[in-house]
Amino acid sequence: MERVQGKVALITGGARGLGEATGRLFAQEGATVVLTDVLDGDGATVAEEIRAAGGKATYLHQDTTDEAAWTEVVDGIVAEHGRLDIVVNNAGIVVDATVEDTTLEDFRRVNAINNEAVFLGTREAIRVMKDQDPKGGSIVNISSIAGLVGIENLAAYNASKGAVRLFTKSAALHVAKAGYKIRVNSVHPSYTWTPMVQFLGDNTGDRQAFFEALSAVHPLGRPGEPMDIAWGVLYLASDEASWVTGSELVIDGGITAG
Repeated sequence: MERVQGKVALITGGARGLGEATGRLFAQEGATVVLTDVLDGDGATVAEEIRAAGGKATYLHQDTTDEAAWTEVVDGIVAEHGRLDIVVNNAGIVVDATVEDTTLEDFRRVNAINNEAVFLGTREAIRVMKDQDPKGGSIVNISSIAGLVGIENLAAYNASKGAVRLFTKSAALHVAKAGYKIRVNSVHPSYTWTPMVQFLGDNTGDRQAFFEALSAVHPLGRPGEPMDIAWGVLYLASDEASWVTGSELVIDGGITAG
């Protein structure tokens, strides 16, 4: 129960889904958790529930596409807690559209949140982690199996998550060769039953039928649950993964194995 004991963690998109599950798990494992999102009511509730359960958590409003806001959030965390050990770049959106149906506006919006914000979060984390005492930390970027394989109706999402995969490797090599003691890894979930995936199900007109279809195509017989992914993020964030960087952790029920 102490796998990230004493560490300070920032988790974007922390109000729901994967971010919420990761925040709750980190707090259970001893971290001080800062959740950020634009869903202020949900985020504040999650932080309050973590505290009520004996964990340490706060919630901050953050538009992850805003460069100045990143600096403000990170500097505020360091000012309050003295350091920043873990950053989980999790905030993300999806547009359900093929390349023919995707507008330039939607393409840019998806990539701004899913890709550019990951760059900003990684850069800001490095800025403070490289000089803190003891220096170092762990950055976990949430990609997707859509960063590994194509999905015909997720053109913009594919582009954004593929970019996260290779950007993560570039950043990991840089900080390792610079001697910063910072690790950078990506996580690649398959369809996980979060509000975002439920939205895709609603777009089909039958959420339950979509759930059953996802269960059928995953070799392990079901779509993912948020905690399935949170456990993987916890491993990468913890000292157990001290020799893991530039890697891609695939958590997908076996769907990309065949």
